[in-house]
Amino acid sequence: MKKNLKLTHLDEKGMPKMVDVSQKADTVRIASAHAKVSMSKEAFNLAVSKGGKKGDVFGTAKIAGIMAAKKTSELIPLCHPLNIEGCDITFDPDEKENTIIIISTVKISGKTGVEMESLTASSVAALTIYDMLKAVDKSIEISEIYLIRKEGGKSGLYTRRKEKGVQEKGV
Repeated sequence: MKKNLKLTHLDEKGMPKMVDVSQKADTVRIASAHAKVSMSKEAFNLAVSKGGKKGDVFGTAKIAGIMAAKKTSELIPLCHPLNIEGCDITFDPDEKENTIIIISTVKISGKTGVEMESLTASSVAALTIYDMLKAVDKSIEISEIYLIRKEGGKSGLYTRRKEKGVQEKGV
């Protein structure tokens, strides 16, 4: 366990600050995040058939997630604005469970990581699925938002350990 752990976004007086990354080296940084959307059979069938009232659910959610990754620093106060070099979002529908697993992967060459951008992308993609299908099912549930993997930078590689049979697909 690391000694002298402290929150990097607080100054010596405990006030919020943006971390100074000016002395860090640019490295390739990649992060992947997960989200799960559970819904009724009717809503699920509309999502996978591209038959929702608002159009292509997955296509719209993918664009929304990518846009969200690019705007993360406008949403999360102390995040650095980043030049996103790559962002992909995949959807894995499970007909037996009426769920959709969302995996977002974001890539940059820079001084700070892209975990928040990937988490934001998955979250907003999930929220967009809800918005697209809420007319059919207001009980849609968004859950299991977490970081799957990050690489690059001083802290190196992090991979979430598998829990309770969760399969991280698309990574």
